[in-house]
Amino acid sequence: MNSTAVSLMNLAINAATNVYSTTPNPRVGCVIVRDGVIVGTGWHQKPGLPHAEVVALREAGELACGATAYVSLEPCCHHGRTPPCTDALITAGVTEVIFAMLDPNPLVAGKGAQALRDAGVKVTWPLLEDDARTLNRGFIKRMDEGLPFVRCKLAMSLDGRTAMASGESQWITGPAARADVQKLRAESCAVLTGVNTVLSDNPGLNVRAEQLQGADVSIDRANEAAARQPLRVILDSSLRTPPESKILSLPGDVLFLVGAPHLQQYARFQDSKALIREVPTVPGGRVDLRAAMTLLSSEFSCNEVLLEAGPTLGGAMIQAGLVDEVIIYIGAKFLGSDALPLLNLPGLRHMSDHVGLEIVDVQGIAGDCRITARLINR
Repeated sequence: MNSTAVSLMNLAINAATNVYSTTPNPRVGCVIVRDGVIVGTGWHQKPGLPHAEVVALREAGELACGATAYVSLEPCCHHGRTPPCTDALITAGVTEVIFAMLDPNPLVAGKGAQALRDAGVKVTWPLLEDDARTLNRGFIKRMDEGLPFVRCKLAMSLDGRTAMASGESQWITGPAARADVQKLRAESCAVLTGVNTVLSDNPGLNVRAEQLQGADVSIDRANEAAARQPLRVILDSSLRTPPESKILSLPGDVLFLVGAPHLQQYARFQDSKALIREVPTVPGGRVDLRAAMTLLSSEFSCNEVLLEAGPTLGGAMIQAGLVDEVIIYIGAKFLGSDALPLLNLPGLRHMSDHVGLEIVDVQGIAGDCRITARLINR
């Protein structure tokens, strides 16, 4: 594929980047080109609204006839909340469709490409598939494995500590790093924490538009993300969260994943907007973490989950093989040997027991540092 085609596909992928409202649908962008000129660009905004191809076709109008469409994901061919994109492309007279990757959704998965071919449309793929997979890694994992893509957000001092022995932790990093965390929340379908974090920190875990704008997000997309709000999920085996907790007073849905609390504990939440789901437990009564992640995928269609928790839940999720990526914010300070560790990872006695990571990105953020790493030996 020539450099022009690569550049145009890159435009299609970029059009869908930083769109925070598509969940549970994938992020998709489309560019339509006729005679070397871009005549239409579109991206999917949210479920129920037109898909990227339709938005781009509407912008192109009659110029779509005889044009080539570059799409970041195989066009859909089934009736959902909207009609098939393959029908729209065929009706508009598009003569060639180049897409980055096959759609992992079994309702599509090669059927979209075949529908286009059957109508006489030239179809070419893959192109920039790795970039397209990164754009929708959560959607892909949910389709392929029935689990969400989980990112674990951590903040620590240069000596690897997360809080003073007293529990005091505000603030290890500066305002710019905290604004960057808002982008992680905005990109996520759900933000996950544990009851101990709720009890000790009383967090909100919500998306704040004003902080998102401080992370170089446009006003429109920041407001869009704040209006959507990710599902906030609390792992709380025996439902110890106080009903007056901050997380329950903010806009957006809250979900408790519990074991089997006593009826009087349920009664405390009769007037709450929170959802409560019982999930299987492991010996000791704690919520089974894999069952919890499976439920978030199957019942709540979560593509990407951001884990913002303490060292115990963070370590347990990593040791259960349920974390795909860690993002560590490092503040330029020492907290000392009495301070709390980054993660609780019991049972690692030999170097061969280590949790392996592949560092994929390191960035400075206004005096702090952010490291992104993938788990490689889960």
